[in-house]
Amino acid sequence: MNEDPSSFLEDAAHYPGGHAAGVVFPRTENEVVDALRSAGTILPIGAQSSLTGGATPMGDVVLSTSKMTTVEVGPDRISAGAGVTVAAIQSTLVAAGGWFPPVPTFTGACAGGIVATNAAGAATFKYGSVRPWVEALTVVLADGTVLRLRRGQAVATHGRFEIDTRSGRVVVPIPAYQMPAVPKRSAGYHASAGMDLIDLFIGSEGTLGVITRVTFRTVAPAPNIVLALVPCRNETEALGLTRRLRDASIRTWRDRDSCGIDASAIEYMDHRSLQVVRDDGADRRHNVAIPEWATIALLVQLELDPVIDAAGAFDEIQRALTGPATSGLAAFCRELDRAGVLGDTQVALPHDTRRAGELLAIREAVPSGVNQRIGQAKRAVDSRIEKTAGDMIVPFDRFAEMMTIYRDVFSSHGLDFAIWGHISDGNVHPNVIPRNFDDVTTGKSAMLQFGREVARLGGCPLAEHGVGRNPVKQELLRQLYGDRGIEEMRAVKRALDPGWKLSPGVIFPSPVKER
Repeated sequence: MNEDPSSFLEDAAHYPGGHAAGVVFPRTENEVVDALRSAGTILPIGAQSSLTGGATPMGDVVLSTSKMTTVEVGPDRISAGAGVTVAAIQSTLVAAGGWFPPVPTFTGACAGGIVATNAAGAATFKYGSVRPWVEALTVVLADGTVLRLRRGQAVATHGRFEIDTRSGRVVVPIPAYQMPAVPKRSAGYHASAGMDLIDLFIGSEGTLGVITRVTFRTVAPAPNIVLALVPCRNETEALGLTRRLRDASIRTWRDRDSCGIDASAIEYMDHRSLQVVRDDGADRRHNVAIPEWATIALLVQLELDPVIDAAGAFDEIQRALTGPATSGLAAFCRELDRAGVLGDTQVALPHDTRRAGELLAIREAVPSGVNQRIGQAKRAVDSRIEKTAGDMIVPFDRFAEMMTIYRDVFSSHGLDFAIWGHISDGNVHPNVIPRNFDDVTTGKSAMLQFGREVARLGGCPLAEHGVGRNPVKQELLRQLYGDRGIEEMRAVKRALDPGWKLSPGVIFPSPVKER
């Protein structure tokens, strides 16, 4: 055990008050079992990239998976220790000619972490979240039982699982609540009739077991990628273009049309987001021209046949307006031309990593710039100021309605705000830019109001990253499923971890508060 846990006391959410009883670095399942025997409470962590405080210890022994880094590649599969980063998974697969499609935005995240939070990224529109890509898991339960699960081997019957553990046969009831029918959900425990036991642990945020190894499905070959930063004059134009690109892509996948548009991801930055980019000079620094008339920008990720390289893609752009479309890229350019924005669109062709990095840097400059402003206000105005934001998803056909609600509620309270995110699947992040502590308080109330509206529209107020220790997110979970739903989740927790040894206070209040 490492006696100096100081570098593990805070995750990316900067949740306050982190303290730990120590840190352990197991390499095997047996070492995890030993840690569980000797510790009072255990908090499993990976990269500590949590944005909800879920990887911040509160007196627990931190169990770092950083030494669990073995990787095995097979046909259409990769098996990785919980501490292997997404970047390492992708680089290993590239060498083997494969690809892991549902990659989250932060590639420093670890395999165990992305499973524990059911992570999702920009390309969820095409590939879904991590959940359907998990083929096998090794999980250590609180009593030291090691479960080696393979999808399809253990499914629920009569609304429950029966699991043989070191402590005897355990009956785990499946919650009865109805989960929102959207492609991203990171809101408590998964529940569905006849569900697979693997799915109970995916998204459980380390509260039901310690994930030590994951087997993911992969695909081959990887497509060539074109990135396009598309300026739009207003939101109506941006939503209309997004809808056409979505519809065209769905037709392409359905018809397997090699000449159709294949947009795997479309990201959105609102007017305030672009103002942050311009004010901070990120556009000039990264040599990306965004027209002054643009109030919205879309970052589109197109997939091309692997045989189409940069030269071929350039030829397609040149021919796009003069001849028949022979690729999705040509069809995409024609769509931009009809929208009157082709000439102002910035493009990174396949394998142009430098230009792709510059376009991606514009996207990253938005949350970075907003976070800098929050930090400045915290230092200069009030130390209680903190990030106040949502991560919510609605069905795309209700997206325009939800955007109106975001703007109207923020504006009615006089709040400064920016909204960005993954528009292709209806998932964006409404963020307050607080000028004082009152803005934080008002902003939290706005997030709860948004949560109610998102649920009313058939969406999920907790799309990514999980619930963690964040009080607002815990209340959003309660709003979504009610007190009965929370108690059903606690019944699952009690069945598998009656001593509340694993990740206490994550998803639910701590045991002390519960009693």
